[in-house]
Amino acid sequence: MTNPAQQTIWLKDYTPPAYLVESVSLTFALAPRATRVVSKIAFRPNPETADRSFFLHGEQLNLLSAKIDGKEVTPDVTEDGLTCPAPDAPFVWEAEVEISPETNTALEGLYMSNGMYCTQCEAEGFRKITYYPDRPDVMAPFTVRIESDLPVLLSNGNPSASGDGWAEWHDPWPKPAYLFALVAGELVNHPDRFTTKSGKDVELNIWVRPGDEGKCAYGMDALKRSMTWDEEVYGREYDLDIFNIVAVDDFNMGAMENKGLNIFNSSAVLCSPETSTDANFARIEAIIAHEYFHNWTGNRITCRDWFQLCLKEGLTVYRDQQFSRDMRGEAVHRIEEVLALRARQFREDAGPLAHPVRPESFVEINNFYTATVYEKGAEVIGMLKQLVGDEGYAKALDLYFERHDGDASTIEDWLKVFEDATGRDLTQFKRWYSQAGTPQVRVTDDYADGRYTLTLEQETQPTPGQSNKDPLVIPVAVGLLNPNGDEVQPTTVLELTEAKQSFTFEGLSSRPVPSILRGFSAPVTIQKDSDDAERTFLLAHDTDPFNKWEAGRTLAKSVLSRMVLNGETAPTSYLDALRAVARDDTLDPAFRSLALALPGGEDMAQSIFALGHCPDPDAIFRACRSLRDAIAAHLSEPLASLYDQMAIDGPFSPDAKDAGRRSLRQSALSYLTRLDGGERATALYAAADNMTEQLGALASLIANGHGQSEVQSFANQWGHDRLVMDKWFGLQISHAQPEEAVSTAEALTQRDDFDWKNPNRFRSVIGALAMNSAGFHQASGAGYAFVADWLIRMDEANPQTAARMSTAFDSWRRYDADRQGMIRDALTRIGDRPNVSRDMAEMVTRMLGA
Repeated sequence: MTNPAQQTIWLKDYTPPAYLVESVSLTFALAPRATRVVSKIAFRPNPETADRSFFLHGEQLNLLSAKIDGKEVTPDVTEDGLTCPAPDAPFVWEAEVEISPETNTALEGLYMSNGMYCTQCEAEGFRKITYYPDRPDVMAPFTVRIESDLPVLLSNGNPSASGDGWAEWHDPWPKPAYLFALVAGELVNHPDRFTTKSGKDVELNIWVRPGDEGKCAYGMDALKRSMTWDEEVYGREYDLDIFNIVAVDDFNMGAMENKGLNIFNSSAVLCSPETSTDANFARIEAIIAHEYFHNWTGNRITCRDWFQLCLKEGLTVYRDQQFSRDMRGEAVHRIEEVLALRARQFREDAGPLAHPVRPESFVEINNFYTATVYEKGAEVIGMLKQLVGDEGYAKALDLYFERHDGDASTIEDWLKVFEDATGRDLTQFKRWYSQAGTPQVRVTDDYADGRYTLTLEQETQPTPGQSNKDPLVIPVAVGLLNPNGDEVQPTTVLELTEAKQSFTFEGLSSRPVPSILRGFSAPVTIQKDSDDAERTFLLAHDTDPFNKWEAGRTLAKSVLSRMVLNGETAPTSYLDALRAVARDDTLDPAFRSLALALPGGEDMAQSIFALGHCPDPDAIFRACRSLRDAIAAHLSEPLASLYDQMAIDGPFSPDAKDAGRRSLRQSALSYLTRLDGGERATALYAAADNMTEQLGALASLIANGHGQSEVQSFANQWGHDRLVMDKWFGLQISHAQPEEAVSTAEALTQRDDFDWKNPNRFRSVIGALAMNSAGFHQASGAGYAFVADWLIRMDEANPQTAARMSTAFDSWRRYDADRQGMIRDALTRIGDRPNVSRDMAEMVTRMLGA
């Protein structure tokens, strides 16, 4: 396999920069294929190191001139940057380069999106703009001048001056280059204002293309709620005079927290009831909060190096999760967090791409923007908060902001503030940052003479590069219920620190039923010899909402596993338990919707693999279909009643209450469509006045073999809206029957509006196929070949997007020999190309285990 520039970077090799930057001045003369960038940078020697080698990163730059203290110099230029003799004293570096935004299809650095100039510099995109020490521990204030005839010219910080064809911006807060941003284009703004708790008046804007002005109100409301929440919960105020958000059509990620100028994928900010689902509203609310919260946890305090990425991302994800729980309900949002964690991060931990929350090495840092860094990183923060308590957490965070404001910090700095604030030794807890894999906690119990003993054993399986694992600190939240369903021991957090520990509860009149890992108190798997009767009992009686749902989920997996492996039919006891949940009006509709949902194909494949069996995607699909039929038939009466009861009269509201009602109604509809031939779904599609119901009805029709006319009418109605059409593309593939999934995807790629260089459109097809488990894993290998072909094509244009989507193949070792062989061939074909990108080469190498 060809491995271009496969140089491994190691955390242990970190050295401080030879020179620090006092100030940066940039001038951009924008032109599609010949943008000139003039930089004037004040350097000074770093007193913390004797190294005086002067190296500046730079890629795909045409250097026109370079000066040191006004004198022309001739640097040694390579494809990675330049070196040049430099004084062992403060000096000013000046350079002029030329770049081509229009041909920058990788969407890193300065590029164009449908006539708009835009930047994306995290992690290492700034080196494609000008020569600079492009590393997060080099921080400086920036002054930027933009010259263009475009009407809107934006950069970081506050506007300082403007005139005909130019604008200047100054950011007084020192920042690393990855937080630099520039936008120029034909844009209109949705304006508002916010007054901080200290009385500072802040101008707010969401900038969009003309025609999208009507899709900004909810995003602005989410921003203002985020600003208020951060003041009230974390005591953090905004620190500039203006805060700008820009919606961009072509963007590799969801959004970027550039100081004062957040750049968003259009899908992560634009919404309206007619064009966006409830899930879109919730996602937009969370992403806007996340990027705003980065202003302190990421910008004011950044990471020393990219190995510390979880320092800003794990903490900020945890903060946006707290915010979303406050906005949308603690229990339901926690379940949704865990569903996402298990689907992405647990899968990552179980395969060849497993890595610690803080990796020890990388080849391409873009490949480590992973669920482990983000979601597991957030779980580690949540465990830490449990261990030190709310008061200790608040005290530690205040100390963190006080001590490290303006710093480029490390995980060691982060943990030290907790030790200093609470007096707790976190030496063992730190292992969560260095050990990969999902810990397994084995539970056994014993009861005698009023004494109940829980014995917990922890084990973490070997992962690539880590064969031996040390015991972790695992907070296990436990409650106990008596045989009548009454709680006899409220939630208690047990600290599991040894390989095996026992915990005793006294004074119990009968053997209790344990409720283990309440609230999903740690990112672990629980192994306990439980039967369906115990799971059914917990589903009916557990007072912890998460574990109540978890009991139903585990019960569903148990039933489905027996259906797949033994050919059993759905037991009446399980169906009766679901019917009880459906009829329980005391439960939140959103919770009932989650409880009625079945595990997906990938989830069941992992569960069956964990039982020691090779998963058969086709058998799993048939079992899920059979179970859905049984549920539909057994619950037909309560589901029909729910469908009618959950209808909402009056105007659309995206709030959690109404969203929960719509969710439960859609869950009922998905089952009822299996009985009524699509009658209800067809009627709802025709009558729907919001995208949640229109798209939900269409999904139910497609999944049950109906709706061809609705598919076409939807395209006729929404063909003008790029974000709605992304939904249309994805829906047809994700709900296609397994034998039709690849042909459906192939047909959609032939359409004129399949703009494959747009990451959103590419993901809507290639990503949707990868998520259709039985369709992607067709025994013929057609799914593997189709995805591989498109990843090869995308890798030549946009390596970052292609590499991230290559994870569709990461679980290949759990399947049968024929499928393994075909996936191995596909991965080899992707990686064994002369022009394979560094991003993709690393991913293929790791997945193949080379």
